[in-house]
Amino acid sequence: MFLPVTLEEAHALGWRQFDVILVTGDGYVDSPFIGVAVIGNMLALHGYRVGVIAQPDIHSEKDIARLGEPLLFWGVTSGSVDSMVANYTATGKRRKQDDYTPGGMNTRRPDRAVIVYANLIRRFFKSTAPIVLGGIEASLRRIPHFDFWTRTIRRSILLDARADILVYGMGEYTVLALAERLRCGESCAEVRGVCHISNTPPPDYLRLDPYETVCDDPVAFSRMFQLFYRNNDPLTASGLCQKHAGRWLIHNPPAFPLSPSELDAVYDLKYERELHPYYRKQGTVRALETIRFSIVTHRGCYGECNFCAIAIHQGRTIQSRSEKSILAEVNHIKTHPEFKGIISDIGGPTANMYGIECQKKQRKGACLDKRCLYPHVCERLGVNHGRQIRLLAAIRNMDGVRRVFVASGIRYDLILADRVFGERYLTDVIEHHTSGQMKIAPEHTEADVLARMGKPGPELLQTFKRLFDHIRQQVAATSCRQTYLTYYMMAAHPGCTQTHMQRLRAFVLRYLKIVPEQVQIFTPTPSTISTLIYHAGIDPDSGAAVFCEKNALKKEKQKQALLNRDVSDNSQGASRRFRP
Repeated sequence: MFLPVTLEEAHALGWRQFDVILVTGDGYVDSPFIGVAVIGNMLALHGYRVGVIAQPDIHSEKDIARLGEPLLFWGVTSGSVDSMVANYTATGKRRKQDDYTPGGMNTRRPDRAVIVYANLIRRFFKSTAPIVLGGIEASLRRIPHFDFWTRTIRRSILLDARADILVYGMGEYTVLALAERLRCGESCAEVRGVCHISNTPPPDYLRLDPYETVCDDPVAFSRMFQLFYRNNDPLTASGLCQKHAGRWLIHNPPAFPLSPSELDAVYDLKYERELHPYYRKQGTVRALETIRFSIVTHRGCYGECNFCAIAIHQGRTIQSRSEKSILAEVNHIKTHPEFKGIISDIGGPTANMYGIECQKKQRKGACLDKRCLYPHVCERLGVNHGRQIRLLAAIRNMDGVRRVFVASGIRYDLILADRVFGERYLTDVIEHHTSGQMKIAPEHTEADVLARMGKPGPELLQTFKRLFDHIRQQVAATSCRQTYLTYYMMAAHPGCTQTHMQRLRAFVLRYLKIVPEQVQIFTPTPSTISTLIYHAGIDPDSGAAVFCEKNALKKEKQKQALLNRDVSDNSQGASRRFRP
């Protein structure tokens, strides 16, 4: 069931006032992939009256005031993506398209949407219910952060938005705890997974360097970020506090990972998987083509790539759904009138982490002195693809299901680390679960650049490609299916020079025999180690200076060093084969 977006819909339900109103920078799609839909449906499941305002007009009260004022709180999010990432390319060009906006034109999501929407509420509702920030934009900007678009250190978004509370991470149960406390008139100051502002710091919280200090000193900023990063595991984290002028930012420890039953409850809700009818007159939402018949199997990522914020937002611990819940979702999808038997994707941030986690980490928290996958796969991880093999087989054998695709990225180092089921998993993916292309993301092949990224070396890539080619030839011989690898590469990451890109080109031409077309320029997004290096120009561990390309034209030149070659198109689609 859609949540109401008009007073008429609310009155039809017998509601005179909303408990919670959610404001989002996306079009309102009721899908388990859309944060507002998940949070709203979870609140509704527990008896709260929830309304949604999607992409409000920021120049008038027409939209923001149409549902009135909530009793408990306003929930504000930029949507599924950071609004600055949604609106601008890595070289600063304005994007023309927005896949989460009805009609597809990038005209509805303002820059710094969380700040704009929160201040829009303050403009038309002077003394109102608390404003609660959430979603990816708020989560990754919860402490002082380097802002690539202004080249400055901005303070916590909680202060700039003049909001009351910030929920970080995947906040379904945090928001439920907030709603219950607000309903009972109790303080929310001690809820895990939130930030708030106080006149005094908690005595037992770790103190970060003041905002004014980290603004002017890259070394202090690096020290602050490392302390923040080390305190993101729910089992070991301390609370943090930081002075901003005369006030204190209070950063409570993260919420605990969800149990399988708690995660199942989130995805067992019967989502419409459609754009709300109120917004359909504005056009279709392109993202629906990808997410309508896709399934989330798990959350979190222990890959911990330095340029990726998933570890900070979703966490380093894999939280997997039960097979029963996933199969029930498939059965629900089968009832959708537009379902043609194709599951577009089944996976998570990394598809083949489902059901794989270190038992020590689950009991005692993530290790502070090493990572799960870098520089090699930790033996304690216990990599075993058996559970995912069984899940995929069960889904593809269900009545009414023709194909099941694994379109999420796959970690090839995990496949190689699984000596029991790795080859079997890869065979199943090639034979049954690709549309012709399997996505992997080596990102680069130069050892010193990969070290800055926190990615495995090129030797594993070569080993995996040999295994992939061997299996795909066997599959092609029996089924005539042709499958290829799609490689994602990155230019202009900290530590990467034009010479590195030329060496990358030589490597892919010699060993991969293609020129990848999936090449992105590094974007310094908030709360990543790579962005820290980009801003400070130093390695946070060694203190050594790191070259960072900051000229937009030279960044583009790095990208073109890999792309602009004498090549000819072929059936690989996403890649082009080298013409000697």
